[in-house]
This record gives sequence, structure tokens and C-alpha cells, in this order.
Amino acid sequence: MKKNTLTSYLNNFIILKKSRSSFFKEELHWKASEESNSIAIIIKHLNGNTHSRWTDFLTTDGEKPNRNRDQEFIATI
Repeated sequence: MKKNTLTSYLNNFIILKKSRSSFFKEELHWKASEESNSIAIIIKHLNGNTHSRWTDFLTTDGEKPNRNRDQEFIATI
């Protein structure tokens, strides 16, 4: 199970990395409504989640206390 999960994460990372270059900046920040998130925000959130989950993954599990999840949903670029 763990090997499949890691493989899945790596495959998704590669797909995101390749697809990111095919968007214009305006498209990355477009939102369907005020309540929705842009592609840029979703990528920022996935990055924070992945970093938190895989940091010290051999000794700790879950979200780390130093993660600022709310900050991931603020457009800073």
C-alpha cells in the first residue's frame, strides 16, 4: 500500500509539473466564483500538504504543528 501511495504521489507531481507550464499566469489565478480557489491556490495548498505529510514521515504522522494551512489559501503571487 505505501509503495502504491508514493508512486501515485510521484506520478501526480510529474503531471502537475508538466501541466503547470501550459497555463498562462492569468489562467492560473482565475476563479469561477469568490468562493472557489484558483489553480495557483490549489497547487500552493497541495505543496503545503505534501511538505507537511512527508517531512519526518518515518518518525511522525499527519500534519505538522509548524504548517500554516490558512496561509496556503491566500494569493501571494
